[in-house]
Amino acid sequence: MLRRAFVATPLMMLGACVSLAPEAEIPEAAAQIPLAYQPDTPAGEYRPAAWWAGFNDPVLNSLVDTALSDNFDITQAAARAQRASAQARLSRAALLPTLDATAGSSYSDTPVAGGALANFPGAPSRITNESYTLGLAAAYELDLFGRVRNDLGAARADAIASEYDLRAVRLATAAEVISAYFDIVDARFQIATTLQNIDVLAERTDRTEDRYLRGLSQSFELYQVREQARSLEASLPSREIALSNAEGRLAVLLADYPDTLATTLDQPLLPQLGFDPVPAGLPVDLLAQRPDVAAAWERLEAARLRIGARRAERFPALRLTASTGTQGASPAGVFDVGQNWLLQLGSNLVAPIFNGGRVSANVAAARATYDEASAAYGKAVLGAYQEVTTAIEAYEEQRQRYTLITAQAEEARSTLDLQARRFQSGIGDYVGYLDTLRSSYQVESSLSAAARDVALARLGVHRALGGDWFAEGTGTAQPDIEEDMGE
Repeated sequence: MLRRAFVATPLMMLGACVSLAPEAEIPEAAAQIPLAYQPDTPAGEYRPAAWWAGFNDPVLNSLVDTALSDNFDITQAAARAQRASAQARLSRAALLPTLDATAGSSYSDTPVAGGALANFPGAPSRITNESYTLGLAAAYELDLFGRVRNDLGAARADAIASEYDLRAVRLATAAEVISAYFDIVDARFQIATTLQNIDVLAERTDRTEDRYLRGLSQSFELYQVREQARSLEASLPSREIALSNAEGRLAVLLADYPDTLATTLDQPLLPQLGFDPVPAGLPVDLLAQRPDVAAAWERLEAARLRIGARRAERFPALRLTASTGTQGASPAGVFDVGQNWLLQLGSNLVAPIFNGGRVSANVAAARATYDEASAAYGKAVLGAYQEVTTAIEAYEEQRQRYTLITAQAEEARSTLDLQARRFQSGIGDYVGYLDTLRSSYQVESSLSAAARDVALARLGVHRALGGDWFAEGTGTAQPDIEEDMGE
């Protein structure tokens, strides 16, 4: 046994060193990522954690928290991550020896007739045999060429990728909740403004009809006012449908029904907008910040390691077995270890000679999977950079648009105030005041839509930059798969 140990030790050391996986390479798309975004972005470290709290809206904060705990997509992604972690533990088991406890018994009662003992004088007519065994059996495969270790590394990379997928789903869910919430806020304001405009136009129509009957206005003015009133009334159902759709989207995200959600939303929704720039950091930060990019990298790493595992199948595999225990003719004899102990040692070297091209095909398939994963990673990197660039530019444009409409709204309020004072002084007419009021409502409606667009544009920047929205810091740390695997 000592001699066998000296033989096995260098083989195990060889198994710890040899790996047939290709060297890890940084794909060209990641190696050539630009040093800065275009257009230029504000300098500073990107800190995405719970950024929506800046809206100072407790209703929004509560909705996001509920979605992160109850959303079905997150539940599914978490289950997939747990399954991938379990599969990694399963791959790890192949790297360790197996030890099984055995216990058995056998009884036989066979005739002597027709056998070799039948011709001996005094031979019994039947032979009975009773045996009991108790023992341990161990087996271990020396990973000489890294097949098991490469499969284990690939499984771990897949598990990490699943954790990043979970982060991506959480990020997307939070983003969709925020988007639906601002759609609800704007839809409510649009409906309220439309109803106010309908009332103004109804009064304007009555005034125009009276003026027409008195011969103070022509028919085309009356027809025009009536057409505007009908058009505005016709727009109300579409706005109510938009509100219902937004509430339904939000309910699904929260794993709830709209009727149940109505209690939460039956209160003033007053998010406060923020217009400060978002420091985007450096483009290279996307490689770790964006969970989809990080997941693509881990799947690329898994594909690389599987090439090594499939290559190792071309070479011999050495399996060691050992069993020990006791055997007796009665149950009591099993426990007579001093007399009835047994020991069996064995080794088995298996090398492939002909398998119909299976091994070569597996290597080719693994290489093709690696090429596919490399292309997917390059696409993810380019897509991430493009999304950030577009989102930053869109946010800047929406901020400028909101500023312009805000100035327009201030002018409309001033005009309305002047028209009201003119009417009260007897200088202006009431019809002119109604027209000015209606124009003011229209500008306020545009301002509400612009506010929603600013919020969604800011959401787009944070979503494009990625990161961990749910804890302090940038969220660039790799998920801890080892802890879940018990190592």
